[in-house]
Amino acid sequence: MTSPRTDLAAFAAGLAARLPGTWTSQYQCHAQYADQFPCTEQLWDTGHVDYVVSHVLTHDAVLHGPADQRLYVTDRPRYLHQFVVAPLAPDSRHIKPHHFAGVEEPNGIAVPKDPARAAARVARRLLPRYEEALQAVLNNAAHQPQPPHRPQPPQVDQVLTLTLYSDGALGAPYESVPVDARMTLYAHGFQYHPHQAAFLLPTAYGDTARALRVHAVVQQLTAQGIGVNQRHSAPTTSAALPPASAKAASPIRRTR
Repeated sequence: MTSPRTDLAAFAAGLAARLPGTWTSQYQCHAQYADQFPCTEQLWDTGHVDYVVSHVLTHDAVLHGPADQRLYVTDRPRYLHQFVVAPLAPDSRHIKPHHFAGVEEPNGIAVPKDPARAAARVARRLLPRYEEALQAVLNNAAHQPQPPHRPQPPQVDQVLTLTLYSDGALGAPYESVPVDARMTLYAHGFQYHPHQAAFLLPTAYGDTARALRVHAVVQQLTAQGIGVNQRHSAPTTSAALPPASAKAASPIRRTR
């Protein structure tokens, strides 16, 4: 356990008195390690202050300032001539996790134990970043109170389901392919195999080329309002089908 220092309360009060604006200091001791969590979990820091609070800290202080600003103050373990000061995230029921998206964390700093020098450093290096980040979060909360959830896809009347079969073939039974999708499949290399009654993409293209062709099919068909999905075939005990090769395929167009 980190040895407690006896000058934190006085330092925090002296720091609060010297910061610009009106600040007050709230000092607290911790009887148990878990007692520090409610405050440290609000740290707006990904730097060395976040690392410091992974230690067992027996006390800390919170400074309350203008516009609901709050600063966390505690010992810097193994540095008896320094403390650390870090901003706390805004604490309001109107502030939600998505309001912090895209806002750079202001992070904390190490300061000397002299309150006057520490206040000058905080005012110069920490408060401008803190105020900018805080204003950004408040603006986000004002303009986007609810998370920007993606909308559900539109309902479509036609859907093409491409099936990846256990033998590596990729395609769809002829009868399941929407009429408006058939020419698109032909254009991107799918071939009709009459003895299997299916459109299949030849394995000879290779995995990369097949993936590019499927991507092109998806882009074109979805632009036409035809849904596309892909599934694995159900296990089967029937005899294996011949591979979907370019030689075996025949681009015969059937009409209905």
